[in-house]
Amino acid sequence: MKKKEWEERILKKTLEKNKERKEYFKVTSFPVRRLYDAGDIRQLDYDNDLGYPGAYPFTRGVQPTMYRGKFWTMRQYAGFGSAEESNRRYRYLLEQGQTGLSVAFDLPTQIGLDSDNELCEGEVGKVGVAIDTMADMETLFAEIPLDKVSVSMTINASAAIILAMYLAVAEKRGLAFERLSGTIQNDLLKEYIARGTYIYPPKPSLRIISNIFSFCKERVPKWNTISISGYHIREAGSTAVQELAFTFADAVEYVKSALDSGLQVDEFAPRLSFFFASHNNLLEEVAKFRAARRIWARIMKDKFKAGDKSQLMRFHTQTGGVTLTAQQPTNNVVRVTLQALAAVLGGTQSLHTNSMDEALALPTEESVRVALRTQQVIAFESGVADTIDPLAGSYYVEALTNEIEKEVWKYLDKIEAMGGMLAAIEAGYPQQQIQDSSYSYQKEIDSGEQVIVGVNQFQVHEDLSHLKTLKVSPEGEALQNQRLLKTKKERDNAAVKNALAKVKATAAGDGNLMPPILEAVKAYATLQEIADQMRAVFGEYKEKIVI
Repeated sequence: MKKKEWEERILKKTLEKNKERKEYFKVTSFPVRRLYDAGDIRQLDYDNDLGYPGAYPFTRGVQPTMYRGKFWTMRQYAGFGSAEESNRRYRYLLEQGQTGLSVAFDLPTQIGLDSDNELCEGEVGKVGVAIDTMADMETLFAEIPLDKVSVSMTINASAAIILAMYLAVAEKRGLAFERLSGTIQNDLLKEYIARGTYIYPPKPSLRIISNIFSFCKERVPKWNTISISGYHIREAGSTAVQELAFTFADAVEYVKSALDSGLQVDEFAPRLSFFFASHNNLLEEVAKFRAARRIWARIMKDKFKAGDKSQLMRFHTQTGGVTLTAQQPTNNVVRVTLQALAAVLGGTQSLHTNSMDEALALPTEESVRVALRTQQVIAFESGVADTIDPLAGSYYVEALTNEIEKEVWKYLDKIEAMGGMLAAIEAGYPQQQIQDSSYSYQKEIDSGEQVIVGVNQFQVHEDLSHLKTLKVSPEGEALQNQRLLKTKKERDNAAVKNALAKVKATAAGDGNLMPPILEAVKAYATLQEIADQMRAVFGEYKEKIVI
């Protein structure tokens, strides 16, 4: 039976009796048709558009055996209060079978301020761990084998300083930098459009990023020097297409900046990594991840003439924090499971699963364990990891992959015509696009068009007073400030002064900032003392308000 005949003889009669439940179906970026068939992928060229795992264009995965070789890294994001408290949580997670660490820093640390700065009152240790000096970093990783556990650190504006502290701790233990593996987020451009934890203007920020690329190429070869992040773009309200488009536009700027600094593309590009969100529309998310690998491979091959290793798009996934609800929080276990499954079906390299109570507070040990067990059940019990790219060949998934790629290229072409992502950010273009998408989605929720279970439908009266939530001790801030004062008293302040002067002089010149920053942290200079030397030279970024 041909499609036309099916529509006339069968479908039409059904629709005359019973209408579909909605007039319009869509994913986040475009409409979804009733049925997909071979005609929707007739232009698909297997070799050029799909290929085999580990081969260009990497649509089906970046490794030839994917999860048949080993599972993705199960890396739960954690950090709160003091370095001591966070260290206990890390060791607990490792005992529970976690295979990598992911560090959350508090807001003062993220924006280069010390805990005793009056601007930080009430924020110390609240959304992550407080790190003021190398002494805190030593405590944070006590009893954790840095040469055996990979560590991801969500830090951007102060990434160079935090990385230097981590390296100094490893050096103090007698570990060669070459043995260390991990990731710093170090993605400043998305801070200007979606997150806000910036310090310096874009151009000096790009210089610092390139300095890190160059330093790690020589000294820390297994380190992922940047995790270019679509996650926060999506959390700010973008569509799935915008998440990819703006992330790759940022990535192109980073590659250009590194090339302008004198690096060769294949010297640094193999250590670039990415970070994406996974939201509730399972098949859209799977298609998004597949399209992302193909787009990045084509960008690197066609635009930058990069080699095979530089074409690989390795990425970490986190389930969608913005999708979690305070109402009926146990429903979040189901949401996270769907999102984690999408990430695995989409071929992620590492994964964080959110905890059910994170819309209410920092997660408890019990809820963190459930989140980790979610990954372990998918890995060991579901069977989805036993074959590579199991949804390949689905008419819908392949058509959706193609459509996402097409729409992403439209954005990339427009941004390039504007002069690149720096010019687009200055014009407020990505900020406006994200705001418009966020507003549109919220209107759909408010009208009931988009159902959020437990929020705008299927509500219940509930008493959550019995729910245990993690509370950061209010005394923690005072204790952190006492530790900071003790470090300042015990250090060699003449050595600190000398090291800080070198940081400032290097910032004013054109040398690599990593060596003097490393010297300063080893002298126990504080995070803010080092950041202030660069503030004095580079100035501070002032946000462009877009309405």
